[in-house]
Amino acid sequence: SSGINAEYGPGTWAGSLQLFDLSTAGAAVGATSTPSTINAHKTDLQCVALNHSGSLAATASGKGTLIRVFDMRSRQLVIEVRRGTDTATVQCITFNRDSNYLCVSSDKGTVHIFAIRNPELNKRITVANVGYLGSQWAMSSFTLKSECSSVCVFPPHSSGAAVKNAVIALCYDGTCHKYVFNNDGNCNREAYNVFLDITQDLEI
Repeated sequence: SSGINAEYGPGTWAGSLQLFDLSTAGAAVGATSTPSTINAHKTDLQCVALNHSGSLAATASGKGTLIRVFDMRSRQLVIEVRRGTDTATVQCITFNRDSNYLCVSSDKGTVHIFAIRNPELNKRITVANVGYLGSQWAMSSFTLKSECSSVCVFPPHSSGAAVKNAVIALCYDGTCHKYVFNNDGNCNREAYNVFLDITQDLEI
């Protein structure tokens, strides 16, 4: 397996991520390993997510403008992408199954999709007199109800079906949205449903 045997948690310093190597567990009674630290951000971490194999970690600080992806083996930065310029609370970060894409949702009601393996697909500002020159922006994005909190997932591909890149957003207002996107950055809502009517009284 390409996965690694490790756990992570908040580091001692603001914005740091501490990693504990579990590969020595059980090697000897009382065996321990010194944790390593990734200084991911300058301010406190808000959200952290691992990919399916545990080889990559994505982090966001309380500021919520930058998302950084680190290699968990080398502890090195793989890519830095920009969600936006305004402060936001990042509520969900998720990788797709093969770690080609990263999805980020925030309390702004926006969902951003970034290319991780092929960063040339991400958008860039090329006008010299505009700030944030060189930043990698989302290759695709969509907006949910204003300031609607959500969690997002990449659904698995159906066997035998034409491959579609898609993101499903589950919103706290009881709605579910499925958006499909392509590498050109086009993104369209394919399905919508209400899975919970929050206006109804709940019987306890």
